[in-house]
Amino acid sequence: MAKATISTSKTPAAKAPASTTNAADKATKVGVVESDKRSKTRKVVVSYMASHPKYGKYIRRRTVLHVHDERNESRTGDVVECVQCRPLSKTKCWQLVRIVEKRAEKAALMESAKQVQ
Repeated sequence: MAKATISTSKTPAAKAPASTTNAADKATKVGVVESDKRSKTRKVVVSYMASHPKYGKYIRRRTVLHVHDERNESRTGDVVECVQCRPLSKTKCWQLVRIVEKRAEKAALMESAKQVQ
């Protein structure tokens, strides 16, 4: 039988730097802003359908995320994309990546149109 040889070269194998993680590597979720009453914090609801384990019927479920919004740019009703990050407080471990759709402006326009009529 041939024995396996182990290389003992002094040059380490090329490794990628540990600090080069980007948002694409982390978990992202898209949800709707439910509350914007706190400064730099948003409550985002991610809705999904899950199958009941016994009966198979699809049930509406939701996950509530506390998201850090550094610039206070999102408003209630906006669709936003969030990425998981290190814990920023007891409940907040998500950051706002971008606003997918500005629904708050549309809602304000609809209400102003109703008041005019």
